[in-house]
This record gives sequence, C-alpha cells and structure tokens, in this order.
Amino acid sequence: MNIYLVGGAVRDRILNITSKDNDWVVVGATPEELIDAGYKQVGADFPVFLHPKTQEEYALARTERKSGHGYQGFSVDFGKNVTLEEDLIRRDLTINAMAQDENGNIIDPFNGQQDIQNKILRHVSHAFCEDPLRVLRVARFAARFHHLGFRIADETISLMQHISASGELKHLTAERVWVETQRALHEKSPWVYFDTLKKCQGLKDTFTELDELFGIPQPEKHHPEIDTGLHSLLSLEQASLLSHEGDVRFAALMHDLGKGKTNPEKWPQHIAHETLGLKPIKAMCKRLRVPNAYKELTLKTCEYHTHIHRAFELKASTILKVLKQCDAIRKPERFAKLLLACEADAHGRTGLENTPYPQAPFMQRMLDACNQVNNQDIVATGVTGPELGQAIEQARLKAIAKQKELEKQSS
Repeated sequence: MNIYLVGGAVRDRILNITSKDNDWVVVGATPEELIDAGYKQVGADFPVFLHPKTQEEYALARTERKSGHGYQGFSVDFGKNVTLEEDLIRRDLTINAMAQDENGNIIDPFNGQQDIQNKILRHVSHAFCEDPLRVLRVARFAARFHHLGFRIADETISLMQHISASGELKHLTAERVWVETQRALHEKSPWVYFDTLKKCQGLKDTFTELDELFGIPQPEKHHPEIDTGLHSLLSLEQASLLSHEGDVRFAALMHDLGKGKTNPEKWPQHIAHETLGLKPIKAMCKRLRVPNAYKELTLKTCEYHTHIHRAFELKASTILKVLKQCDAIRKPERFAKLLLACEADAHGRTGLENTPYPQAPFMQRMLDACNQVNNQDIVATGVTGPELGQAIEQARLKAIAKQKELEKQSS
C-alpha cells in the first residue's frame, strides 16, 4: 500500500497558496484493508475513506470509463492493480494531476509544474471530454487564478466548445451546476467564470437568460459599453470589488435580465425592464435551485435598482414606498446588500468605474431616519388598530422629509 497527497493540495503548495483541504490517494489496497486499518468508508459511488485521526479523505486509486450521460455516467474500477498514473490521467487539468509521496517528491507525469510556470490551464487527456462538469470546473479555475495571469489553453477551450456543442451540459443536474457556480461567485475574479462559459458556448445551456443579453444594445450615453451582456459582466466585476458575498455578486450580474425581454423594435431603450426581469429571474432560480437568499436579493435589485439610481429625485413618499417594498426596515442587512449591487451596476460601465455613487449612503440615511421613529411612543398616545399603522407611517414619512431637508440645506 502506497499513499500520496494529490490534486489541489500539491498544486497550491507549488503556487505557495494555503490549501484548505488535503486529498489523498491510496494505491495497492482494498476497501477491506483500509477498514481493517481503522478508516471509515463514506463514498457512495466509489470507496472514499476518512482517516481515523485526521478525518481527511483518502480515496482508492481508480479509473473511470464513460457509460452514460452527464456527471454521473461513468463505470468505475478501483481494483488493487490500478496505478497512480492511471488515477492521475482521469483528472481534469494538468495542474491538478500531480501527486507527492511521503518523502516530498513530486510525481508529475503530465507536466503540471511546467504549466504552472507558464500559467496555463490545460486538460490532461482526451478523456476530459467524457465529463461535461469539467466545462464549469475549468471556468471556475480560470476565475480563481485569473489574477495570477493564468489562461486556458486554446486546445482546452476547443474541447470545452466540443462538449457544449454535444448537448452534454443539458444532462448536468441543477445541483452540480449551482455548486460550481456558487464556488465561482466566491472566487477572486468571478466574472471570468461566466465569460469563459460564454466563450466556449456553454452559457446558453446553463444560464440561458444571461446568455440572451449578449448582443442587446443599450443607450450609449448611459452605457458606453453598449452590449447588455458585457455590462452584466462588468457589474459583476465591480461587485467583486465591493463585496465578498455571493448573493451581492449574483444580484449585480442578473439585475438586467429584463432587457432580454424588451421589444427589439424599442432598442436601445428598455422601458419597464425592471419588472420584465422578474419572471426570467424566477424561472432561472427555480431551474437551478438557487437559494432563496440569492433569489430574493436579485429580485429586489432587479425591480428597484433604477429607483435607487434616481434617489435624489424621489419624493419622501416614494422613498418610504421603496423602503417598505424592499422590506428595508425589517431586513436592513439585505437592503445594504441591495445598495451594493446597485452601486456595482452604476460602476459596471466602461469609463465610469470610479464615478461616485452617493445614492447608496443617501438611501441608507433615509432608512436610518425611518428607524429613529419610536413605535412605542406612538402606542403610548393611545392610538390603536388601523390608525396605529397610519400614525407610524406618517411619522416615518415626516422623518424622511426632515432628513431630506437637512441634506438639502447642507449641500
């Protein structure tokens, strides 16, 4: 029995990056031998074991052969005679197909170290095409390592395009698509994930509603980049500078889906795109089983981002209406995220990335003014029933109007 550290842990050591997890491969052993040694089996599709002390994952060396559609359409052999190289060749990228033995020696049969040096993301073998999930995984690694200067090899992009053209992406489960996407949203450069999917024609079978935005024009006066799809990616890029939260980044990316539903005869105008976008957002989130926190923030951002952009033009009554409909008083943390997504939208325009966005702190101050109203003081006056709610609303309206006047005087 021989045990090797494999995959991302080896890659990250070479890159001098702290790795979260260690993965190990066991060569020349059977499940029974590991169980007898105190390991606990947890793998359902193939034997994966937890170390009795460290609880790290140890997998038997295995080979895979395509036997069906999608991510799970494989037959697996984890026999005692499977070699380390046979295990490594089934992996996605050369930088993930290295191993390290107990003496610290690197086993690198597919030149992963050279590709790290050259900053190339390259597939290991043609077996790459057998697993459609690898299109999303490579796009995620592109997002992770973009800031280090990594790029995807041309021949790997070609294989990703081949997988997309085959229709195999349609067989991926919603859970797998979302797991990769959520991870990508938390990477250093999340927009690269979606840009890569677009370049390999994989966006249309995963995020159809977003794919439809590319090629749709916007008024050049407000959007020098013109293309709505490009604006969406730029908004995500800006969101990643403002927040590490995945839901903020997702909301910024998807806030303009309604522009894919406006009448082409009206282009480049997009009247009522705020409400037109609600239906495709709901459809996408349902199809991909997007968490409610992501969905609700995206819906609110879609519907109210133009209200926030025009905050200084709004009457006190309209501001209160927006705060209520965004549920800002009950959910101030989510409203703060909405303001970040709106700021990302405003900055996600070519040449306007550093434009001040005073609307966000202004709307936050309006909310703060609302929250200064003491409901118990109003209750103490003896008002009850429907009149109580009306009295609270009038007090909030008065507080917003007073704050607006103070800001007008100080400007």
